[in-house]
Amino acid sequence: MTMTDRNEESRLDLEHELPASEETEVAEAGAPENQAQGTVDTEYAKVKAERDTLFDRLARLQAEFDNARKRQQKEQQDFRDYALTNAIQTLLPILDSLDRALQTQQEGPEFRKGVELIDRQFHDALSKLGVEPIEAKGQPFDPTLHQAVQMVDGGTVPANHVVDELQRGYKIRERLLRPAMVTVSK
Repeated sequence: MTMTDRNEESRLDLEHELPASEETEVAEAGAPENQAQGTVDTEYAKVKAERDTLFDRLARLQAEFDNARKRQQKEQQDFRDYALTNAIQTLLPILDSLDRALQTQQEGPEFRKGVELIDRQFHDALSKLGVEPIEAKGQPFDPTLHQAVQMVDGGTVPANHVVDELQRGYKIRERLLRPAMVTVSK
């Protein structure tokens, strides 16, 4: 056996006889790569979870903002719709007077035509503002729309129906301005 063969043989023997601690050190030489990969994965998972949380918060905040905007628009619309309520209520007695003037028998046809024209213009102006009269005569009595002033024998009118309208009621869109004052059949 030559010297090189002996050196080769002793080197191989040393490699097989390495203590356990040296074997783990050799194995751990590749471990930093695994550890780095594990660290990257956990960091990635953390960042991904944080991103998902932030997206969720963003979606919730956008929904809250949209709801607040819609609520504000509805409040503004309600304010616009009903801002005229007090002004219209002060004008309704004038309209009542016009209606009573039309019910009287005047001798001049010109007077009646003039009052009818004013009455029509007044009703048109109110309808443009969303004010509509409440139909009462001949309708079933509805306590949400009618105010019963008197109960009478209806004759041909069915029981619990409006016989006569003493004062016209009005509503603005779906809101009641004033109930109709009516006579109801027994």
